[in-house]
Amino acid sequence: RFGVRQKEALKQLRAEVHLLTLTATPIPRTLNMALGGLRELSIIATPPAHRLAVKTLIAQRENGLVREAIQRELARGGQVYVLHNEVQTIERAARELTELVPQARVAVAHGQMAERQLEQVMLDFYRQRCNVLVCSTIVENGIDVPTANTILIERADKFGLSQLHQLRGRVGRSHHRAYAYLLVPDRKAMTGDAVKRLDALASLDELGAGFTLATHDLEIRGAGELLGEEQSGQIEAIGFSLYSEYLERAVQALKSGKIPDVLAEKARGAEIELQLPALIPDDYLGDVHARLVLYKRIANARDEDALDALKVEMIDRFGLLPDPCRHLFACARLKLQGERIGVARLNLGPQGGRLSFVAKPSVEPLTVIKLVQRESTRYAFDGPDKLRIRVNLEQPAERLEFAEKLMQTLENRHAH
Repeated sequence: RFGVRQKEALKQLRAEVHLLTLTATPIPRTLNMALGGLRELSIIATPPAHRLAVKTLIAQRENGLVREAIQRELARGGQVYVLHNEVQTIERAARELTELVPQARVAVAHGQMAERQLEQVMLDFYRQRCNVLVCSTIVENGIDVPTANTILIERADKFGLSQLHQLRGRVGRSHHRAYAYLLVPDRKAMTGDAVKRLDALASLDELGAGFTLATHDLEIRGAGELLGEEQSGQIEAIGFSLYSEYLERAVQALKSGKIPDVLAEKARGAEIELQLPALIPDDYLGDVHARLVLYKRIANARDEDALDALKVEMIDRFGLLPDPCRHLFACARLKLQGERIGVARLNLGPQGGRLSFVAKPSVEPLTVIKLVQRESTRYAFDGPDKLRIRVNLEQPAERLEFAEKLMQTLENRHAH
């Protein structure tokens, strides 16, 4: 577990050191740096074979619920963590559990115990000499007990989102279904942020949910300081999406050697509408999150080389592209061409359509005039900045080919 200071100290050991951070739930500051383009990000989304997601339940603490949860786990030969994070009252909590579930063999573990004693308790639990461990957050890291498949976390509202996810990960480390009980007081007694954290955790209990949870944590806590030590901070004033957009613009400006002006109006990209399916089908890629990430990467591609690299990556990862995927890449390519020559919108249907230019397009007006004169049956002016296109294009493939040739014609003239 490294904080901001420890990470910065490691960076000072050598100049230009490469730093690889491996985490289930990145803190808001780290995640924000990755989303903003200051750090590279890779997601390991494939779980170990036969691993099942941990079933997460939020409930008020009642003796009947605690007894039932422990007895159910013991009945299938498993073990239970009971997380009680107050060392002063942990022994009393263990005695109460012994009275509540007499057949349980209860042990206690916390950070203030002597090292040898703590080690012996953990070994006893690992070897199943005891089957209920009442413990503090000392079990949060480095504990791997495959037979422990139920955890009860008392006063779960006092823990952070990443910490709860980490604690939940102590169970379900084999092929058995595991259960995490988040025991809380009455909802009215909890803070608004605590309710949001718990709701996020309960709704995201599938495998590989850590990254999504971290984005929820970023929304709840704020992004922190990019150049300071604060790990979280308030971004409620403008909202996370706008904050991310400003950050991305600032990063791009600095990379280009310009002074960032994030408040300048952002240029709108060319709109391409060819009335054909242009998407990543769910029967090609079933993971919703992976599809959203790819849509964003395609939309943010700076040039044709980036699109080609992304296309190769998708074929390598998921197989040959179906037609809707090929259409998506073709439309993205047309969008890039349109932005370069000053096209605001291209709309093509079976009976033709319209092409609109921005206020000050890069393409020469004479080029467009010559195109209209040369092919007057197909093209006609519709106002100072619009072309009406009259052509039968019944098939989607025909519309795509026509749009590509038109853009190529305009771009080649623009290049000359």
